[in-house]
Amino acid sequence: MLELGRALAERIRGEVRFSEPLHRYTSFRIGGPADIFVSPASVDDVAVVQQLAAAHGVPLVVIGGGSNLLVADAGVRGIVLRIGRGLSRIDWDGSRVTAEAGAPLPLLAKEAARRGLTGLEFAGGIPGTVGGALVMNAGAHDGCMAQVVRRVWIVEAGTTVELDAGELEFGYRTSRLQREKGWVAVRTELELAPGDREEIHAKMLAYLQKRRRTQPLGTKNAGSIFKNPPGDFAGRLLEQAGCKGMAEGDAYVSPVHANFIINRGRATAADVLRLIERMRCRVRERFGVELDLEVGLVGFA
Repeated sequence: MLELGRALAERIRGEVRFSEPLHRYTSFRIGGPADIFVSPASVDDVAVVQQLAAAHGVPLVVIGGGSNLLVADAGVRGIVLRIGRGLSRIDWDGSRVTAEAGAPLPLLAKEAARRGLTGLEFAGGIPGTVGGALVMNAGAHDGCMAQVVRRVWIVEAGTTVELDAGELEFGYRTSRLQREKGWVAVRTELELAPGDREEIHAKMLAYLQKRRRTQPLGTKNAGSIFKNPPGDFAGRLLEQAGCKGMAEGDAYVSPVHANFIINRGRATAADVLRLIERMRCRVRERFGVELDLEVGLVGFA
């Protein structure tokens, strides 16, 4: 790993660290170290990291803002590539905007509102990066990324490829970007629409106020743990199954929203996984419904 790390440091403009604790980069504040941690400063950096990882036979894991991730207590073997500040440029051209994958999604939504452009009101309170939002087709309040994406640029095997939105196979909290492990989304073009600035701000404010009333903001959590099953809400099922307040170690189910797990101090990934299985079991036994994870698992076998 030392040889690979040195090769990376010599060839990229971004930062390379060894044994970097990943809890620093997740909203859960949980996770062990990455063997090699890379913060790229350009698309070329991403290509080089892919090429060197492949040449050395080392696994490569890509993360963004870490707002919907649970990282294993043992950390992640190989390279963790964190798409962040070094790839966060945003360029506006009328109602179209091109954003790099490390740009903060709420910042992009707020700037669209300031410009009187509609289409991203749903995203004003969603934490994380544009890249992470693309991968999971992030959404809320009947809006999602699939509705505004025109095209996406990815890096695959060291080569940049442009894809139309139709090639990304967006679905509910999923996309082809999630399934193609060799793809790294680095940039997207979104198509917004001119709108009434006051109406846009009012809608965004209403969404944010609802979020504050119904979610445990200001706590160490990873957002929704489970996807909503067809025709229902995971939070409703979990609440009706009596999951609020359940705990494993310092991980406990929020009393505000039953689809959120909070780290109230020193929760481990093992604590969270045990709690997740108990929650799943409760819903299965009560309703016969199998809940699918929305939170991403990183570093687990």
